[in-house]
Amino acid sequence: MVQFRFLGILMAVAIRTKKPLDLHLAPWVWKQLCCIPLGGPDLEEVDLLTYRSLHGILHLDNSGITEDNFHVMIPLDSFMAHSADGKLVPVVPGGHNISLTFSNKSDYVERALDYRLHEMDRQVAAVREGMSSIIPVPLLSLLTARQLEQLVCGLPEVSVEMLKKVVRYRDITDSHQLIGWLWQSLEEFANEERVLFLRFVSGRSRLPSNPADITQKFQIIKVDRVSTQFLFQFE
Repeated sequence: MVQFRFLGILMAVAIRTKKPLDLHLAPWVWKQLCCIPLGGPDLEEVDLLTYRSLHGILHLDNSGITEDNFHVMIPLDSFMAHSADGKLVPVVPGGHNISLTFSNKSDYVERALDYRLHEMDRQVAAVREGMSSIIPVPLLSLLTARQLEQLVCGLPEVSVEMLKKVVRYRDITDSHQLIGWLWQSLEEFANEERVLFLRFVSGRSRLPSNPADITQKFQIIKVDRVSTQFLFQFE
């Protein structure tokens, strides 16, 4: 829990300083941080197999499964389900003693879905607690999950157009042939390669979603030697 709280502090610092973090969290985590209710599609995004299994148990129409052959066709006999780490756990207190039957299958699916969707509540609460030491977390409820993710993580794609907005030229202009070659080369890069370029010139791997939040720019400096060259400088 201490580590999750510290993660929340880092995320809030990223928002305050407008220095995005390269985080890859499940979509529903951002929703929970914004206090947005979760549903079946959220589980489907992160655990398709479990979602389909629960959906199949709930909707047995035209499947040939009846009350008589239910226990033969469904490989579960109690209110147990697999957790995120693959362990078989009760979805309600004492679930291992509650038999799963054809008549209570809807209740089982509801309980199992609720367990999986709220399995990480304590961890998310710890992240929010960490964020609350830096920013007013009640304001997060005013954001969408996507907006919060962009505030913390910035843009996953490093576009050439965005790079052009965070560059300064020194002793050279953007109309110079070398500059044209540079942008042409970057256009041909894969996004992963442009991320490496961004890290080389700025030390960061993400850019804020709003260009106005970028206060530090990198410079392209012309160096006159035997032939015209240029170098990058971060400021």
